[in-house]
Amino acid sequence: MPFLADALARVKPSPTIAVTTKAAELKAAGRDVIGLGAGEPDFDTPENIKAAGIRAIEEGKTKYTAVDGIPELKAAICAKFERENGLSYTPAQVTVGTGGKQVLYNALMATLNPGDEVIIPAPYWVSYPDMVLLAGGEPVTVTGGLETGFKITPEALEAAITPRSKWLIFNSPSNPTGAGYSRDELKALTDVLMRHPQVHVMTDDMYEHLTFGDYKFCTPAEVEPGLYGRTLTVNGVSKAYAMTGWRIGYAAGPEELIRAMRKIQSQSTSNPSSISQWAAVEALNGPQDFIEPNRALFERRRDLVVEGLNACPGITCPVPDGAFYVYPDISGCLGKTSAGGARIETDEDFATALLEEENVAVVFGAAFGLSPNFRVSYATSDAALTEACARIKRFCEGLS
Repeated sequence: MPFLADALARVKPSPTIAVTTKAAELKAAGRDVIGLGAGEPDFDTPENIKAAGIRAIEEGKTKYTAVDGIPELKAAICAKFERENGLSYTPAQVTVGTGGKQVLYNALMATLNPGDEVIIPAPYWVSYPDMVLLAGGEPVTVTGGLETGFKITPEALEAAITPRSKWLIFNSPSNPTGAGYSRDELKALTDVLMRHPQVHVMTDDMYEHLTFGDYKFCTPAEVEPGLYGRTLTVNGVSKAYAMTGWRIGYAAGPEELIRAMRKIQSQSTSNPSSISQWAAVEALNGPQDFIEPNRALFERRRDLVVEGLNACPGITCPVPDGAFYVYPDISGCLGKTSAGGARIETDEDFATALLEEENVAVVFGAAFGLSPNFRVSYATSDAALTEACARIKRFCEGLS
């Protein structure tokens, strides 16, 4: 009898974490590595939020809490959804988890039966398909390529829906591409979903506040009120509030689903950190004035990286609408050999040779379900980004 569960054979470790870990190991060994794999802001958590966490410790708020969130945080989440998204929820419709990933996973574990299908637009965040597989479901990818701005069409969504379809996981602005759906584009998708009442919607709105230019964020239940009763709207404090390590994600949706997710959490992790919860209360209720300067900083970095990568032979880099990623196409680099002698047949070959020869760590596109591309996180300093782009250009110029 094998010791490890058969389910493990269905999934793979996170490639983004693997790249970040590899870059850290090479740095520790003395290599001058520029890591562009990590999806987290490089600036610190705002002072008022840190102070709220410290105050929680000093006031002894260090005990177990309710399984899926303290009342004060649930109230703050309800106020946030009403204020920013025009969505009305009660605390009974809200759950808080240890990061958005746990919230998504709880929902899948609570709802999927063997053979249930989950529609996932590609390129996708690397964890979506594997979470579906661990929960016993079947991921069904729908590709939105460079020609559609990395967004899926209503026709492609319609074609992917079957009687077994239970969820659509929707992420806009997107990790890894930064592509954002306009209100009209999203309405066209929700019109499709309205014709298929068996399909529920799981949003991942983590990059809501990181949008650029004329792009305006919107979320499915806001655009189509008819989907309110079958949408789980997921968000968190990691990205906009620079709180990745605090590990707080949250969601609001139908009470039946929230109760089921609470049951899962009660028998897995129980409550998120009490200290982090109080910090998140301050994040959502406190001053929001730091969000705009941070957003503008990311927009400037986006422009720097897009310009730098488009100057590289063989690379085409679209301009993203939000988040802090670019997803350049490297079709023009395939079939060539690097200056160090590496044959570049795939985007994984490209990323591996780039790290070995130029000490730049990126995540290859196959990990996100669309090749030939790679993902750059520009959540790092201007100096590091400028140098990284120069190294990537040198690497591309060396291909023959």
